[in-house]
Amino acid sequence: MFKYKALSFIGLTIISISCGGDKNDEKNIFSIDTSAMMQAYNPSQSVDLGIKNEKEKIIDSVIYYINDVNIGKSVKNEKINFPLENQKLGYTRIKALIYSEGKNSETETNFIIYAKDAPELLDYKIVNTFNHDGNSYTQGYEFYEGNLIEGSGQYGKSSLRKTDYKTGNVLEKIDIDKQYFGEGITVLKDKIYQLTWNENKAFVYDAKTFKLEKTIPYFRKDLVGWGLTNDGTNLYMSDGSEKIYIINPETFEMIDYINVYTNANKIDSINEMEWIDGKIWANKYEKDMIVKIDPKTGAVENIINLSELKTKVTKTLQQGEVLNGIAYNPQTKTILVTGKNWDKSFEISVEK
Repeated sequence: MFKYKALSFIGLTIISISCGGDKNDEKNIFSIDTSAMMQAYNPSQSVDLGIKNEKEKIIDSVIYYINDVNIGKSVKNEKINFPLENQKLGYTRIKALIYSEGKNSETETNFIIYAKDAPELLDYKIVNTFNHDGNSYTQGYEFYEGNLIEGSGQYGKSSLRKTDYKTGNVLEKIDIDKQYFGEGITVLKDKIYQLTWNENKAFVYDAKTFKLEKTIPYFRKDLVGWGLTNDGTNLYMSDGSEKIYIINPETFEMIDYINVYTNANKIDSINEMEWIDGKIWANKYEKDMIVKIDPKTGAVENIINLSELKTKVTKTLQQGEVLNGIAYNPQTKTILVTGKNWDKSFEISVEK
């Protein structure tokens, strides 16, 4: 079983910025009152917001922001109780804009929002063991019309392939130009989407013919590609952090994002992903586990410890040849998992 150690909580940071009037006179007059504020919350809780006014200035009003979104106005420094149920998990910045005696100033503090409940451990059993190409650095893994679509990585070795998962035989393969490092793949509406790592591009193929139809740049130039899945309408893309971006498949513009957290930790290095029954199942890079994520909140609901699988791989695994690959088979209701350059794949069924 995996045990999660609680993170050291981020201390409450207070910053005051004066706007208008003499900055030296206004600086540090006000701060957000943290006397009753906790360092960490969960979405079932609320936070009381008020301004510490040690010099007893006359406060006309205060406008509060959470992560730069206006959440309300207080008249004459009346406290605001703000529920956190609709806020994103993770680092949360509170800013207050104070209007007082014809002048205004800003002050900030922060806290973390964790998931409300601890993740439950799921058990599994191995249903079948199959051959897998030990030279495929698996980055994306998904069933389509009974066959396995697999994206592999490494510069000069990246490819997109269709495989008979029971035999491991490659039925069709496209080699990616050596300037690209292939990453996650997913199939949406008969289109295969394949990410690249540092090249800021996604490839779109016809899923039936494997013909490359177009190349789309990411919505941000510094964004790197890791894992990819879809909910039948939109794409979900990871970048190696705790973030999962919800992406428009036509334009690759960001619609929204979630942060992946347990009740005690953030879960970063989100890698290969699969959409199963309304949830995101994801590998965490270099960890022998799968986490099941609520795509609406980012909360980790379940964890599967798959550490025994690498002991069943025949070849000697090198550094970096880690568990990576989750493909749900709708015909058998089972999950096929593998790893980077593993010579075996494992069909598993999951249970509590």
